[in-house]
Amino acid sequence: MKSRYYVSVQNRKILQNRSDDTYEFEIEATRDEVDRLQEMFNDLADADDASFFRAHAPAIQYHEDRPNDVYDAVLRDIYRTIRRLGTEETRKRIEGMEIASE
Repeated sequence: MKSRYYVSVQNRKILQNRSDDTYEFEIEATRDEVDRLQEMFNDLADADDASFFRAHAPAIQYHEDRPNDVYDAVLRDIYRTIRRLGTEETRKRIEGMEIASE
């Protein structure tokens, strides 16, 4: 059964109550879908950590940087998932961002 959740990509949180914290998007999802989205947030945190260490090697160009490629790919997947699960307003907002269209 699907329930409404409130998602903050910035804070990497999925909330059951809209008043618990700030959020950017509303989704309708099953518990399994929420668990998968949380796994994606965990993957994003791992990719963020990997790119942090790379940041101390400024000679590497961003477009030639594998950790940043992974981070970008995971972030796009997160937005695609939120778009797929999102309310009509959420889908419109993400489509306007053009991040999930690739």
